[in-house]
Parts: sequence; C-alpha cells; structure tokens
Amino acid sequence: MKRLTITLGLLLTLGLLGARAEAQTGTARGKVLDQDGKPIAEAKVLLEYQGGRTQNYETETNKKGEFIQVGVYPGPYKITVTRDGYQGSFIALRISIGDPTIVPDFRLVSAKAVAAAAGPSQGEIRSQFEKASKLTQQGQLDEAEALYKEILAKAPSVPEVHYNLGYIYSQRKDWTTAEAEFQKALELRPDYSDAVIALARAYQDSGNEAKAQETIDKAVAAAPSDGKLLFNLAIFHVNAGQQQEAMEDFLKAEAVDPSNAEIQYHLGTILVGQNKVPEALARLEKYVAMSPSNPQNLATAQALIQALKPKK
Repeated sequence: MKRLTITLGLLLTLGLLGARAEAQTGTARGKVLDQDGKPIAEAKVLLEYQGGRTQNYETETNKKGEFIQVGVYPGPYKITVTRDGYQGSFIALRISIGDPTIVPDFRLVSAKAVAAAAGPSQGEIRSQFEKASKLTQQGQLDEAEALYKEILAKAPSVPEVHYNLGYIYSQRKDWTTAEAEFQKALELRPDYSDAVIALARAYQDSGNEAKAQETIDKAVAAAPSDGKLLFNLAIFHVNAGQQQEAMEDFLKAEAVDPSNAEIQYHLGTILVGQNKVPEALARLEKYVAMSPSNPQNLATAQALIQALKPKK
C-alpha cells in the first residue's frame, strides 16, 4: 500500500521516514449504533488477531458510540461487539499499519426488537445464532456452518446469517461461495455496509482488485449522500495510492458530513505530499481545532503544523 510522503527537507526536520517505515502498529476506529442509528455507549469491543498468534485488544465505546484502539499489531482480526440488551455482532477486518483502519459501523439490534419482530420461534433462532457465532469465533467453522444452515431452513431472510456464512467461506478461501453469501445479505438489506466492505475485501483478497473497486463505487453510487461510504471510498483510494481520486472523494464526504474530523487530516496530509503548504496548514489546523479522537493522527498533525509554519 502506498503512503503519503512529504519533501525530503521536511522529513529530515520531523525525523520521519514515512508512514509505512515509522509506524509498526495500526489503529482501529469505528462506531457502534442501534438499529435506528443512535449511538450505543459502553459496548465492549474485542479485537482478536487471526494470524496464528495470541494478540488481543479490548476497548469500549464512548457516549457517542465511538471506539478507537491504537497500537494494534497489523494483520487480520475478528472484531466482536457486545452490549447487554443487544444481540452481539462481529466482523472480519484487516488492520493496516499507519493511517487508521476504519471499521464499518456496527448496528446492534436490541433483544426486545428481535423478540418482537421474529414470532414464536425467535427465541430458538436467536439461541442458535448465538451458538453458531460462538462456534465461528472459536474456529469451529464446520459446526458453525451446519448450524447457520439450520437457521436458514427456518428463517431464510436473516442477512446476518448470510453475512456470517460469507465470512466462513472467506476463511476457507472459497471466494465464489463467499461472494454469493455476501450478495444475498445485501439483497436482503441493501444498506448493509458491513456486507459491502466484506464483499469488496473478498474480491481484493482473491486478487480481483477491479471488482473490489467496482463494488465500492457501486455502493457509493447507490447512496451518494452517505458520508461514511464516501469516506471509505476515499480511504480505498488512499490505500491504492490514488491520491487525486482520494482528494476528490474526501471533498465529497466533507460536503455531506463536515463533522468528520478525519477528513481534514487526510486532506491535509495529501496536500503536504503535493507541497501545497498554505492549504495543508489550513486543513491540519482545522483538524486540530475539531478536537479529534485519534491521538496518533492528532500528534502527526501537530508535528506537521510546527514544521510547516513559517519561521519567525
């Protein structure tokens, strides 16, 4: 993944070697919301490394439903969110070095809503789903797959079941079946952003970069006013080294979601790489003034501001 760079003189001033060279850990940042989009505070977030070593991290959400975990060893993770009174959820995601990895929003359904919507067999289905999720987390994929299929025989229109099956097939690198399950989840819930990201990841991990790009682009085209999707598209371009495309999408995201401070950070660092010092300073100073919650990006922005400001 290509990273943003600044001029050699500035690198020497800051003592930086570039994001990839200096940063040996990553950052995970995301939100936990209820089914109505309202933040859920004090939700437990567990990050479990899936790369063959024990490396776990635990945090929880603030009053805005936000969480951030810094100093994360890079690689594949299973991220699980739980909260009393809600049905838990998890996703698979790769944490990258350097810039924060944006975790797709978790949307937890309250236990009351699940019970009210499902009918008399919901208690059994919920119990089976929780058992299947636990088996998946424990790596017992065959047993989890069988249980998910039992659920689908009774309730075939549960998008989370198709999503979790897609995750299982992704773990096995059965990309064709994983794709079918993620697409089924999206058919049942077109705004299921977790499934969009997972589908794009499956394409990317299977070597189909063009299809991954197409999937992200299509999601944004279907919801052009969704600031989160636009921001994620911009991050996709950053990771692909497409700085101009990233700039354009960050500006679009800013237009619909000006409260997202991280947009200012990324615009500022892109402008630094383009040696547009006044514009970069304006963006970075605005970022700091917005009291961002990402300490790593905040420290970088403050260092850049000091280096870029004209010396008196």
